[in-house]
Amino acid sequence: MHRQLTSWYSPSLNKEMPLVMYGNYGFALLLVPTASADYLEYERFQLIDSLAPLVNAGKVKVFSINSINNESWLNNHMDPKHKIIRHQHFNEYVFNEVIPFIKTHTSNETPIYICGASFGALHSMNLFLKRPDLINGVIAMSGVYDLTEYTKGYYDEDVYFNSPQHYMPNLDDHGILQQIRKSDHIHIVSGSGDYEDPDAGRKFAKTLYDKGIWYELDIWGSEWKHEWPTWRHMLPQYLSSKF
Repeated sequence: MHRQLTSWYSPSLNKEMPLVMYGNYGFALLLVPTASADYLEYERFQLIDSLAPLVNAGKVKVFSINSINNESWLNNHMDPKHKIIRHQHFNEYVFNEVIPFIKTHTSNETPIYICGASFGALHSMNLFLKRPDLINGVIAMSGVYDLTEYTKGYYDEDVYFNSPQHYMPNLDDHGILQQIRKSDHIHIVSGSGDYEDPDAGRKFAKTLYDKGIWYELDIWGSEWKHEWPTWRHMLPQYLSSKF
C-alpha cells in the first residue's frame, strides 16, 4: 500500500500539523482521530490494515489527521471559553487547509467523506453538517452528538453551534439543509456492548428525520463494544458494501 507522510505549518492552529495518506486512487476518506490521539492512531490499531484491500484496489484514498483535543476539551487546565475557541480553530484547519490539500491530491470532482470513532464521530458529524458544500458525507462510529458530554458543564453560544444535537433541531437555512439532504452517505453506526451509547445515535437520527434528512442508523449487537475490534470490522464493511 502506498503510504506518504507530510506536514505543514497551519495558520489556523499556529503549529505544525502532520498528515498521512494511504493509496493513490478512489474517493477520499478523511479520518478524524479519537479523543487525544494523533494522525497515526488508525494505523497503530490496525484499522488501516483492515482497509488495505480497498485501498490497494483503488476504491478509496485515505487521509488521516491529528486531533487537537488535548489543547481543547481534554485540557483540564484550560479556560472553557478558550477550549471552544481552539475547537473552532480546528474546524478552520479542516475546512481551509485539509480539504484543499485533499483536492490537490485527488481532484476537484473527487467526493470527500469524513469518518471518526468515539469523539472523532462527533467531530466528523459536526464538520460535515457545517460544510456539506465541501464534505460529501459522513460515517460516524460509536459517537455521541451532544458536545456537552465533553465540556464538563460549560455551555455557551459557541458550544451550541458545535454541538449537532443542539443546533440541528433549529437549523432553518434552506440552502445548507438542501446540501445536507443531497448526501447519500450519512451513516450513524454504533454497537450495543460495553461503553457504547446506541441511544445517542438513535436520538440524533430522530433529529435528522425531523429535518427531512436521509440517513442510515445501524445499531449492532451487544457483542460489539466501544473498542478497536468493532471499528476495524465496521468501517471496511461500510466502505465495501455502501460506497
